[in-house]
Amino acid sequence: MHVVVVGCGRVGSGLAATLESEGHTVAVVDKQARAFRRLSEDFSGTTVVGVGFDRDNLRAAGIERAGALASVTNGDNSNILIARVAREAFDVERVVARIYDSRRAQIYERLGIPTVATVAWTTERVLRKILPDSHAIEWVDPSAKVCMVERTVPSIWAGRLLSDLEVPDMARLVAVSRLSEASLPSPRQVAQEGDVVWMAVAGDRLDEFDAFITNSETGGH
Repeated sequence: MHVVVVGCGRVGSGLAATLESEGHTVAVVDKQARAFRRLSEDFSGTTVVGVGFDRDNLRAAGIERAGALASVTNGDNSNILIARVAREAFDVERVVARIYDSRRAQIYERLGIPTVATVAWTTERVLRKILPDSHAIEWVDPSAKVCMVERTVPSIWAGRLLSDLEVPDMARLVAVSRLSEASLPSPRQVAQEGDVVWMAVAGDRLDEFDAFITNSETGGH
């Protein structure tokens, strides 16, 4: 697949290197020629100097044959504009924009433009490192009605069916990891202490779900 990366900062240059290592062709666009110094010496893709929302620059980068575009400059407005041009003018199937303002990211997600809210993602990753026992959220849909969470199964659930973790209209079991090996749970699979589960949970009932799985009365025999 051919991928256009707009922005050759640390993220863009790293993304370009990874894509090439996986066999994709890559073109990188940046308004400053010196930014391309961040690319590895063996980078074999195309570099285009100019603003990423200019259609001629995008054409020079091969946008008309691209299967994906990632706009990762340091400006929210530029990234959104570039993503919209790629989607609406060139019909690129896979488009993603890096956004620093998480509130704006949610708005653009609802408009059909996938985004990566840099600050929110970084904050979450840091919290996971310094507070490993915290109740982290792995993913939230743009409407905030559904989220994906990772939880370690409390010992009070050992011996019970993993399916008992499901609650109608509140939580659905998606996957389980046991001894560092993940799998889709079977209908009669029994929980073991130390199991890690991924649950899809209603966004407005997350606190209720966490209370449910840690409550000795619901989890006990």
